[in-house]
Amino acid sequence: MHIERFAHGWVDMDPFSQLILGISVASFLGFQWLFHWASPWVSTRLSLGFLVLSQKQKVEWNSRTVSTLHALLVGVFCLYILFFDVAVNEDPVWGDPTLVKINVAITTGYLVSDLLLIFYYWKAIGDKFFVLHHLAALYAYYYVLGAGTLPYFANFRLLAEFSTPCVNQRWFFEVLGYPRTSPSNVANGVAMAAVFFLVRIAVMPVYYGRMVAVYGTDAFYLVPWGGRVAWIGSSVCLDVMNVMWMHKIARGCYRVVRAGHRDAKALHRPSPPPSPPPLPPHENGKTD
Repeated sequence: MHIERFAHGWVDMDPFSQLILGISVASFLGFQWLFHWASPWVSTRLSLGFLVLSQKQKVEWNSRTVSTLHALLVGVFCLYILFFDVAVNEDPVWGDPTLVKINVAITTGYLVSDLLLIFYYWKAIGDKFFVLHHLAALYAYYYVLGAGTLPYFANFRLLAEFSTPCVNQRWFFEVLGYPRTSPSNVANGVAMAAVFFLVRIAVMPVYYGRMVAVYGTDAFYLVPWGGRVAWIGSSVCLDVMNVMWMHKIARGCYRVVRAGHRDAKALHRPSPPPSPPPLPPHENGKTD
């Protein structure tokens, strides 16, 4: 009976909705495959350090590898939409959400996959904050995928994914035993601070400028009340956290750069001249 209802529901869906659902399912399965098979197989061949990690560290390693791949995929797609999708940019509330839905469907599959892994490997990667973050994002994406509302703002939020690879790379360096002041760590720290600022802080005026421009318009009031709450409430909460994180990242980056600069100066500082040999003692044992 339930199978028949599901079949009828699937048939009643329009072809594009079927495609979006299929993309979400394929995304979920693809990221599960990357976590369980692709990442361990590639990591054992590219990094000898992976072999000596504990089981918990290997779980987090694979989780962060998948996270980086997802961030790069949806981030590039997000930039394309931001620069070339005329319909979404002209009507940020009700513009044609076709490409945005595809990108959000990929992210939805990833979030469900990651939630499943978090619960299954809770002792290794369990984090209440990430659970709340994923659930809030899925709630907001429900309105994008279901009603096609707010495509510009949903896509704009995915810009933040570009900061993920550097954050993950910092963990990789740490677990592999790289010194905090090593050139690779310092370069990654500077890149992390710069990218985080660009995609999460510097873009705030653009984002909220578009939000103010559509607030109170007819298009705005056509968005369901729950969608407006999810949009405005989550945006403010996320950006408060982004400012706090930016402060911590900037302080950490400054400390690492200073430490690296001190180490470099110590390395190039000339050695003091050797001490002169002691004078030979006289017969009475004195030196004068």
